[in-house]
This record gives sequence, structure tokens and C-alpha cells, in this order.
Amino acid sequence: MEFKKIEKNGTICAVVIADEPVITDAQSALDVLMNAKYDAGTKDIVIDKKLIVEDFFILSSGLAGEILQKYINYGGRIAIYGDCSHYTSKPLKDFIYESNKGKDVFFVSTEEEAVDMLTR
Repeated sequence: MEFKKIEKNGTICAVVIADEPVITDAQSALDVLMNAKYDAGTKDIVIDKKLIVEDFFILSSGLAGEILQKYINYGGRIAIYGDCSHYTSKPLKDFIYESNKGKDVFFVSTEEEAVDMLTR
């Protein structure tokens, strides 16, 4: 795993670059956040949804809540990009909708949109 550092509007984002999922549980998610802090100097994470284990998107697993609570507790923000249109779960769609109205967690289609959400 490495990070591509992007600075826009005075805010730095760390775009996660990897060949396989790097967020598989709460501890690995925290590791990504802390590595970004030390390697890129930011707690604003941009990540492709393919780099997050699929259980994250099954809300009943509790993984999304556990991970996102850790990010908020540690002052991190995350923008997840990729196609989520194939998910049929109404609770997940509602969760994505509500997250996008906040300021800490975003679900968007492209890396560029993810950076924009964290740097606006």
C-alpha cells in the first residue's frame, strides 16, 4: 500500500494505492488512517471501494459502523469511490445518502469526486 498525496484548496488528501483490499477489519482501517497521517501528513483518506472488504457494505455485519466510528474518534475523514449502484439494500442506500450530507464520510463515483468532497 502507498499513498498519492493530493493538495487542493489548502487541504491534503491521501489517495490509497494498492492491488488488494487494505481495509478488511477495524484494525486495518485504523492502520490505513495512521499510515496516511505519517506518510502523507493527513487524516483525509480517498479510497477505491475495491480496496475495502465487501462485508463493509453489508450493514448488518457492523463493520462499517465500527470502522467509521474509529475514523471519527481519531479525527479522520474518508471518501470512498466506486460504483455502488448494484447494491439493493435500502438501509445501505439510506446510509450512503445520509453520509453524503455530512462532513466526514462520503460515497461517490470517481476519485476526482472523492477528492472534491474532502477539499471543498
